Amino acid sequence: MAERLVLKPGPDHPITVTPSTDRVVVTVAGKVVADSRNALALQEASYPPVLYVPLADVDQSLLERSATESYCPYKGDASYYSIPAGGDKAVDAIWEYRAPHQPVAEIKDHVAFYPDRVDSISVDA
Repeated sequence: MAERLVLKPGPDHPITVTPSTDRVVVTVAGKVVADSRNALALQEASYPPVLYVPLADVDQSLLERSATESYCPYKGDASYYSIPAGGDKAVDAIWEYRAPHQPVAEIKDHVAFYPDRVDSISVDA
């Protein structure tokens, strides 16, 4: 197996992870999938920030692990979950980095949601 090149965030691709005390609620098909005041905001380069919710604050009974995987040179290997209650729209709606690269280690045991694959992601102070 070929060795992977692991790139580290730097001046050309900064990544910051910041705790958020805002309440994050994610819904699909009228069900609350996640409800947390312990999310992390990951800001990567010039992309919009992504909220990572602790897996402990997600109703895991609504999730189904997917076979889909992807790789980010800055964060690591990602795996996915679908939300069957949401139908085809909610396939691979959630991703996580189970063993993220060291510079973003804080997102371990957290998941993020594709906004277009869930009904809503509300953020309230």
